[in-house]
Amino acid sequence: MKKVYIDTMGCQMNKSDTERMLGMLSHFDYEETKTPEDAELLMVNTCSIRQLSEDKAFSAVGTWGKWKKEFGKNIKIGFCGCVAQQKAQEIFKRAPYVDFVLGTHKIYALPEIIKRIENGERVCECTETNQTEDDKAKDFEIQRVKGVGAWIPITEGCNNFCTYCIVPYTRGRERSREPEIIIKEAKDALASGYKEITLLGQNVDSYGKDFVAKPLSDCSTNLNDNSKFENYRLAQLLRDLNALDGNFRIRFVTSYPTDITDELIQTVVELDKVCEYFHIPMQSGSTPVLKAMNRRYTREEYAKIVQKIRNMVPDVTITSDFIAGFPGETEEQFVETLTAIDEFELDYSNVAAYSPREKTVAAKWVDKFIPEDIKEERFQRLNKKIQENCLKSNKKYVGREMEVLVENFYEHKGQMVNTGKTRNFKTVHIPCEKDLTGKFVNVKITEAKTWYVKGELIG
Repeated sequence: MKKVYIDTMGCQMNKSDTERMLGMLSHFDYEETKTPEDAELLMVNTCSIRQLSEDKAFSAVGTWGKWKKEFGKNIKIGFCGCVAQQKAQEIFKRAPYVDFVLGTHKIYALPEIIKRIENGERVCECTETNQTEDDKAKDFEIQRVKGVGAWIPITEGCNNFCTYCIVPYTRGRERSREPEIIIKEAKDALASGYKEITLLGQNVDSYGKDFVAKPLSDCSTNLNDNSKFENYRLAQLLRDLNALDGNFRIRFVTSYPTDITDELIQTVVELDKVCEYFHIPMQSGSTPVLKAMNRRYTREEYAKIVQKIRNMVPDVTITSDFIAGFPGETEEQFVETLTAIDEFELDYSNVAAYSPREKTVAAKWVDKFIPEDIKEERFQRLNKKIQENCLKSNKKYVGREMEVLVENFYEHKGQMVNTGKTRNFKTVHIPCEKDLTGKFVNVKITEAKTWYVKGELIG
């Protein structure tokens, strides 16, 4: 067997793409290695959300290119993912030692690419498409990362065009995968022993909105005729997955605030396998900044959505994303973000300092850019606020009995510990000498830390 090493950067969608690529490569006698020095095929699956990620990707392939030149290693190098989709042929000019460039729209072109580079060709496959690749996906298994949870993409792309975000330019417009294919992937994962299914999408709540009949006047082959699924949405997909046999959990990320329907919230309440967890990026607590970001809601509208979920879903965890130092953001507007985290009792949030991205609208507002020192100071204050609220949220569960799905078992400071997640996505550390990975256990929460809670086994 030949060895392949894939350096995966960025979101869970990229990690899912890597699993699919490993599955395809297994048909060409490649097996994964975690040691790049051992690999005949080296690939980086890139993220373009922030400049730092892009720089890390070019640094990685630069190192591999030196191995090729200095040591005469017979290796092939692939540059994949969002930066590949964005830069395409430019990558060969910047990194001439790269053998192929593979964008996000055509990952199932990988088998043909492998054949071509083995014949000495250099290949760039970054053609955009309005279709999913599920017709080709049927020919290859998914080589999932070992663990208890399986990620299953249900949509690709984004239609929102937030002024700071590169995703619509790298992932394309929204495309929903057919429900039968998603359900089959879920069945396969459960049959392989996975205990949690996470449905992925840039805007997962938009699932099915593009399921419309192709107009009779349109003969384009770039459109799917999905009229038979015209009224099929995320709530129905959750119901169909919930009906599958077995003891497992279901999650879905990421939600766009105004796409969360009353039907979806009620579905979470009613279904026993769907977890009490919503990830709802807000990005800013200031309505004027939200407008500049092209987010389609105000602070007040976000508040109503969050309050409705809390009223309907007991013990729900709501997490979010925020950007510090967006172009033109004033100190007063930044403070509105801090107060929003308190007001909405957000349990945890991912935070990032604004990073201008090529092609996005906000990247052109150079005269509005926040000085780096102010941006960094706001980022640190935002992080501190997140820590305070995370600890406050965790303290609410001390003394409670909760179900935990154990994900890992390891030694920590001389003590063996199991770690896992509650249904509402709280991380729990359980001191225990026995490996309980993959099991559902009941614990009593005994102590709250900033990023996790401690628990003891019941019974």
